[in-house]
Amino acid sequence: MNARQGGGLQLQSITRRFNHGTVNEKTAVNGLDLHVRSGEFVTVIGSNGAGKSTMLNLVAGVYPVDEGRIYFDDLDVTGLPEHKRAPYVGRIFQNPLMGTAASMTIEENLALAHERGRRRSLTWGVTASRRKLYRERLSLLGLGLENRLSEPVKFLSGGQRQSLALIMAVLTPPKMLLLDEHTAALDPKTAHIVMEQTGRLIDEFNLTTLMVTHNLNLAIEYGHRLIMMHEGNIRFEVEGPEKRKLSAAEVIKRFGVTQDRSLFGAG
Repeated sequence: MNARQGGGLQLQSITRRFNHGTVNEKTAVNGLDLHVRSGEFVTVIGSNGAGKSTMLNLVAGVYPVDEGRIYFDDLDVTGLPEHKRAPYVGRIFQNPLMGTAASMTIEENLALAHERGRRRSLTWGVTASRRKLYRERLSLLGLGLENRLSEPVKFLSGGQRQSLALIMAVLTPPKMLLLDEHTAALDPKTAHIVMEQTGRLIDEFNLTTLMVTHNLNLAIEYGHRLIMMHEGNIRFEVEGPEKRKLSAAEVIKRFGVTQDRSLFGAG
């Protein structure tokens, strides 16, 4: 990929090595090219150590790339550290405790998310118009959280906290939404609810999205395109009608490296 291909996320030949120059050196992402079109929802699968989470960390700016370029639309963010990419990135982690502040209220968590990437003052607060916005967005979840704005987040269940983190991530629609195994720590019923909410919000706000998951069934059911990573690069990708016709067993067969379904969490 030698030239930018329009909007969305563009990774141009990105490489990231750890423990460089030592006997423990490992290339986690190896010359990866990927274009996620504006508004496209891409699911990412692969065995442990395939480079999936490293790729998300490179996009978010947690790690710098050793080689290559990263673009959000026409903005070259390659040299920007994590805090300077914050206005453009929404991210939800596997652990529901990571995306919210337990001692603060639902309203206060949303207010902090609303200020993501902006310079904060000592006088920040919640205006009537913002409170109205928070209620409207929370009502999209169907959990009644819009009526509990003054309740501390620590009293919410894991699924409720993850749902709140989802609203926080898209409160100001980001250029990139990164979902890092965001349903893996939830029980199956709650994970299904959170995933349905995720799909609706991505559609509602036309969000450019990368979702890493070990669940093959979710990777097939959701998103426009599925990519499988192996040894820091894309092993294969599929989209459209072909993707929708896939089964978990067929994905494992196409992967051609292992028959151990537990590596993918498909079950």
